[in-house]
Amino acid sequence: MNYRGPLRVRIDEKPMPEILHPQDAIVRVTRSCICGSDLHLYNGSVPDTRPGMTFGHEFTGIVEQIGGEVQKLKVGDHVLVPFNIACGKCVFCQQELYGNCHESNSEATAVGAIYGYSHTAGGYDGGQAEYVRVPYADVSPTVIPDGMDPDDAVMLTDVVPTGYQAAEMAGIQPGDTVCVFGAGPVGIMAARCAWLFGAGRVIVIDCVQYRLEFARNYAPAEVYNFKELDDVVLFMKKTTDWMGADVCIDAVGAEAAGNAMQSLLGRKLLMQGGSATALHWAINSVKKGGIISIVGVYGPIDTLVPIGNVLNKGLTIRANQASVKRLLPRLIEHVQSGVLNPKALITHRVPLEYVSDAYRIFSAKLDNCIKPVLLPPSVRS
Repeated sequence: MNYRGPLRVRIDEKPMPEILHPQDAIVRVTRSCICGSDLHLYNGSVPDTRPGMTFGHEFTGIVEQIGGEVQKLKVGDHVLVPFNIACGKCVFCQQELYGNCHESNSEATAVGAIYGYSHTAGGYDGGQAEYVRVPYADVSPTVIPDGMDPDDAVMLTDVVPTGYQAAEMAGIQPGDTVCVFGAGPVGIMAARCAWLFGAGRVIVIDCVQYRLEFARNYAPAEVYNFKELDDVVLFMKKTTDWMGADVCIDAVGAEAAGNAMQSLLGRKLLMQGGSATALHWAINSVKKGGIISIVGVYGPIDTLVPIGNVLNKGLTIRANQASVKRLLPRLIEHVQSGVLNPKALITHRVPLEYVSDAYRIFSAKLDNCIKPVLLPPSVRS
């Protein structure tokens, strides 16, 4: 796919990717997903998203070529490729902070590189294509275990680890009340994973009814449509004996609805790094001494948040891009044992040639779409 500007993506012919470094591999894509954070790019909400980019940071594929220094992969391996591009050697990779690799992204000092994202994340082409160049091929790409469904495998590149890390960062204690803002795929997975850490009650808040119904059945969770609530924070206080939730998870990020000022400044005028409505609700809905876990994507410019409430309530905020490589061993085990069923989130399987239709359906929340997967021609023949 080729990004041509906000709300415009199309199929195009681009040159075949090449080995540019002896640690590279070329992968023939077998599955690629459209992520909610791709919609931030699609809608023009992330700075330095340049026309001509190929999106896609969630993909699996067959190794077609390897550079001279690649030792852990061989041609023909079917791999899942985490969205983090990580060197494996820098001080942050050594701490297993693969989303903060210091070597892969020369464009920023915060986030590491991400496939198919804006140039603030390195400017690498992504996997919504037939072939993709994979740097540092010995570090993150992981051979898909025998017998694993490729649909499960592609969800392990981002959705499952991001949802899991959202729950992990939340420091959930046995019996905790956990509130997840956002019923997209990551929010639904975060709600599901909250139970794995001992949650006693899981609440999901969104404004799209079919997504809430999906979360009710899949997580499972109590679900509430914020459009039917007079005041989200007041509701959360009432339903928690006026204490607030033990933990709140922001799985929405830059394009949250629900507050006119935030939407104007963050979504229309692009004067801040996104509409921080969900983050406001999380900060004001959590109990004193509670924990906020943020996995929703915001832009790299300032965002209006009630930092005074954070201070005066004694809150802990934890946030990051998921360190997929660190989490993969336990998540593969959870999938193989049936504890997690990632492929159940996939509602639409779309030929790559119809990528523009897939973006339109996902962005406009049509046809009860939860998660779309793109299938290149080579896997449909």
